[in-house]
Amino acid sequence: MTETPATEKARQTRAAILDAALDLFRSHGYDGTTMRAVAQQAGVSAGNAYYYFSSKEHLVQAFYDQLQEAHAAAAAEALQGLEGRTAYSDRLRAVLSAWVDIASEYHEFAGTFFKNAAEPTSPLSPFSEASTPAREAAVQIHRATIDGSDLKVSKALREELPELMWLLQMGVVLFWVHDRSPDQRRTRELVERAVPLIDRLLRLTRVPVVRGVVDDVVGLVRSVKGP
Repeated sequence: MTETPATEKARQTRAAILDAALDLFRSHGYDGTTMRAVAQQAGVSAGNAYYYFSSKEHLVQAFYDQLQEAHAAAAAEALQGLEGRTAYSDRLRAVLSAWVDIASEYHEFAGTFFKNAAEPTSPLSPFSEASTPAREAAVQIHRATIDGSDLKVSKALREELPELMWLLQMGVVLFWVHDRSPDQRRTRELVERAVPLIDRLLRLTRVPVVRGVVDDVVGLVRSVKGP
């Protein structure tokens, strides 16, 4: 990751380069955008652009980080707006809906990233080492969503649940990328209808006949994740 610029002028230059890149991604797509074009659009030299972002991949990582910061702020505001309601379904719905809201302005060119992000070896993959900060920040949002809720599950499941909910969010993101309905209405409907079902399934994990299966699932998740 590129270090955060130390001065206000540096922060403004970095932001201008990122804004220029996003404009070009919209109009020319990811593959059709060059670092030289980004520099020209931002009104800086190519060397200056490379000083802040060593590649197009780093520009996209900066976009991921920016989007994640915006989601964290929107999610915190949405949870605060629940006025003390602790129902997990309300909190999860608020967090997922907040993501759809803040990401909506980028929907038109999100697909240009997806074909690159879907490649397992790509640094743009949400599972890559380069994406670790954004991924961990997203998991933390789900941890806070769970911790402030009335949800009661086993200790083992609770430890893994924030990351499992992030994986659920990735599924929503994939659906959203392909959603061509106005204002991504179908994605919003997916969130609205899926959240109560997820809430009910999680609460069922405390039923004795289900608990053993849950323990097996948690064990499988941990073995797949590795040390």
